[in-house]
Amino acid sequence: MIAAEFTGTDTLMLIVIVVLLVVLIFAAVAEMSLSRMTKPRANSLADKGLKSGKALQRLVEHPERWVNPLLLTVNICQTVQTTLTALVAGHLFGAGGVVVGVVLNVLVFFVLAEAVPKTYAVLYPQRAALMSARPTALIVGFPLLQWVSRWLIKLTNVIVRGKGLEAGPFVSEQELLGIVETAAEDGVVEHEERELIESIIEFGDTVAREIMVPRPDLVVVEHTATVSEALDIALEHGYSRLPVINSEDDDAIGLAYTKDLMRTEREGGGDGPLIDLLRPVFFVPENKPVNRLMREMQARKFHLALVADEYGALCGLVTLEDCLEELVGEIVDEHDEEEAEVQRFADGDYLVDGGMSIGDLNDLLGLSIPDEDWDTVGGFLFGTLEHVPELGESIVHDGWRFTAAEVEGRRIRRVKVTLEPETRVLRVDGDDD
Repeated sequence: MIAAEFTGTDTLMLIVIVVLLVVLIFAAVAEMSLSRMTKPRANSLADKGLKSGKALQRLVEHPERWVNPLLLTVNICQTVQTTLTALVAGHLFGAGGVVVGVVLNVLVFFVLAEAVPKTYAVLYPQRAALMSARPTALIVGFPLLQWVSRWLIKLTNVIVRGKGLEAGPFVSEQELLGIVETAAEDGVVEHEERELIESIIEFGDTVAREIMVPRPDLVVVEHTATVSEALDIALEHGYSRLPVINSEDDDAIGLAYTKDLMRTEREGGGDGPLIDLLRPVFFVPENKPVNRLMREMQARKFHLALVADEYGALCGLVTLEDCLEELVGEIVDEHDEEEAEVQRFADGDYLVDGGMSIGDLNDLLGLSIPDEDWDTVGGFLFGTLEHVPELGESIVHDGWRFTAAEVEGRRIRRVKVTLEPETRVLRVDGDDD
């Protein structure tokens, strides 16, 4: 039952409430979509020349410029609309107006200004981010809003400061990586130093399977070969050590050192059997941590190990150089083929090597593709399709399309990665969402 007449003041307050509702809807969309937008995705959208792409790129590159001002805007709007709703409801319905105001806030503002816009932003993050980028940049650029948000953060730091913090700080691995990135952006550490620190932090999580040369790419010599035949293979590929394989069971029985082959060749023993010159080979399991493997290589003074899977079958080869590259980056010598693992095009698309690790791809594109089932990009595409892909066949994951750009036999050599206009779920071409 209405307790009082509807006045012009009530009308004015209702108009303000509706305006605040619109602002809160926009702020919810902006907050959710911008928080889900990664730097590589924003860069790709900007490279494609999409409207608001550059504004979105600037916001994503500097989240500290919009997070606190936007949250402060939301807080102010929610406080004002709650107060006005209570006033109008109290004036119209008397003492029971408080209950009416609470119900309206829960049903109307929570659903319309929280659940609906944030769900939309989750389903269509790119569209929502592009739509809200320019208005967000305009709102958070307001000087008074920036000043108030910074002052409140300083006040928070004063309140929470205490003796308990003296024993810290306690940070996780991801937080430490974030600190390093911030330090690099502020010029505290050099770019090369940042990369080295990040490599050291991640080094302990890397296993031999992730850095090994897979079995199909190994250059090997059969145990029936002569010294001259083995030397020809070693010189052709520029290797100082070659695994020697028993052709009957495809198992490694030792290593042939090029220096041994050359000395025997010069002494006139080129026609002799290779098997007489074999040296022992070390086997390691595919899940052996690289940091322990490198220490073992240093202690036992061997530079090459063969990798075996859980069934004992040969699955790859790892060298001391491979371990070092996890720390200092790619080491290229005169025998390496310098084909870039990642090529980035002007339109924001990428062409990546099929052997690129899932971890490196996640770092490049800001993705979270699980690496429990796949180690490489090619393996991810192969395993998701569940068959050998045809050239041009693709899947979509987390807004990126992965296309088989080069297929050799059953191996995926190159994969093209393209940002989709808007995608919600992982699917295979031709399947429904």
